[in-house]
Amino acid sequence: MALTILIALAGLMGAAGIVLAAAGAHAAPGAGLDSAASMLLLHAAALLGGVALLQHGALWRPLGLIALAGWIVGAALFSGDIAARAFAGHRLFPYAAPSGGMILIVAWLALTAAAIVTAWSR
Repeated sequence: MALTILIALAGLMGAAGIVLAAAGAHAAPGAGLDSAASMLLLHAAALLGGVALLQHGALWRPLGLIALAGWIVGAALFSGDIAARAFAGHRLFPYAAPSGGMILIVAWLALTAAAIVTAWSR
């Protein structure tokens, strides 16, 4: 069930990434929406790959799930803050984009650790 939810969230992230890419090209050029779109699209694809790795048993499941959740939260904060500035004229909250970026870095490190734990336990 958790993996199905992650797959659905990857689909929503991908769709939002396409919407932001189009908005960056047409509605708000130069507002930074291209980087927000890229962040969502990259992490949507990574999320699908992460789900596959979890199903294959290549990641230690508890830490793997934390990493995938971090990708969702981090990408949403980063992209959401940029989109809010472009369309609403204000941030989600102070330091939302940098917080999202830090969460993404930690989540990628968590993925690394989840793979190492699995390798050591075999």
